[in-house]
Amino acid sequence: MSNNGENMENPINKNEKGKQSFIAEARREQIIEAAIQTLDEIGYVKTSLSQIAKRAGISTGLISYHFSDKNDLMNHLLMNLLESSTNYILEKVRKEDTPKKKLNTFIMASLAYQGIYHARNIALIEIIFNARTPDNIPYYKLADSDDKDPLMDELYQILRDGQEKGEFRAFNVDVMANMIQGAISEYMLSAITKKVDLETYSDELIDIVGIATK
Repeated sequence: MSNNGENMENPINKNEKGKQSFIAEARREQIIEAAIQTLDEIGYVKTSLSQIAKRAGISTGLISYHFSDKNDLMNHLLMNLLESSTNYILEKVRKEDTPKKKLNTFIMASLAYQGIYHARNIALIEIIFNARTPDNIPYYKLADSDDKDPLMDELYQILRDGQEKGEFRAFNVDVMANMIQGAISEYMLSAITKKVDLETYSDELIDIVGIATK
């Protein structure tokens, strides 16, 4: 007669695997944070696994254990950064109950994220304008692709809902959405940052968009 216990995993082994998984995840997070710091301090071109390892206080070989090369790490980091900003913005937007409030919060949260998580935003810009996909396509060219963008999808929906409920006037949603997102994205890339602080820019943009959509 077979012993049913023979097929059961040893609790000690299970706990050990869980502990190892936790340690591995913590190490990957440590590497990700060090990569963000490196991109913010010296830019994409000068960033290397050795530079990241130096800031993380670990060996380059340990990074290679988790990521095959710089491109692999940058690809994972990009997904991490996009998910982080998307979650931050959508969480705040979806607490509002009218299209107008949602639109104002979308603008405010998008710009606030740039200020609160400055290093993460710089890292995102560095990757988008310098790194390439596994198919060797520059990331900035993917903006013209048909891939879904959760933030743009949300913005489109807010504008459509506002028109349907009579809060916004009739306008081309594609044009308005791209104008709004363009103004948000360009702030950190423009010399206007030396003339206008983030809070003022956010307030002015909300007022301008309010007039444009009224």
